Amino acid sequence: MRAAKAEMPGFIKPHLATLKMKAPSGHWIHEIKYDGYRVQFHIDCDSQKAFTRNGHNWIGKFSTIAGALDIPPAIIDGEVVVVHGGRTNFSELQAELAGRRQDRLLYYAFDNLWLDGKDLRKAPQVGRKAILKDLFDTHGIEAPALYSEHHDGNGQELFEAAARLNYEGIVSERADAPYRSERMEAWQKIKTV
Repeated sequence: MRAAKAEMPGFIKPHLATLKMKAPSGHWIHEIKYDGYRVQFHIDCDSQKAFTRNGHNWIGKFSTIAGALDIPPAIIDGEVVVVHGGRTNFSELQAELAGRRQDRLLYYAFDNLWLDGKDLRKAPQVGRKAILKDLFDTHGIEAPALYSEHHDGNGQELFEAAARLNYEGIVSERADAPYRSERMEAWQKIKTV
């Protein structure tokens, strides 16, 4: 007998990064830090929600991105951005939203919290990323929704590359870390400025 699928939870408080001065090395994964709005998409057939980090549903502002997420019921965590001059630009994002436009918005998905009746938050970060990558590849998800690539190993090398490109910085998370709705040492942000 198969277990019944769990009902999709409501807004999940975000996992927050702790500011550090140097990138960790070892059993960590590292990604570019995007300068935008943290958004948690809840996609469930015809029901779509886009929660900000404070739990406000901004689906009207991000409906184009939600429309690109043609996937089974899921909760995806990521960052809505506008790219200007080769990097994410928060001022440009604010201008786009103030003008009620969505054509320049991109969504970098970096975590998968729930998928088709399964709560993934206790799974290790690297496992959740693999599930997210497979979800994007299997369903042919393309811009404006993008999978946020990560790098293993020495985060300092990625940090130095980010600094040379004038990016905001990087985020690093322990590869074996579960998703917790709080600020933790297992998720770190290292800023270039």
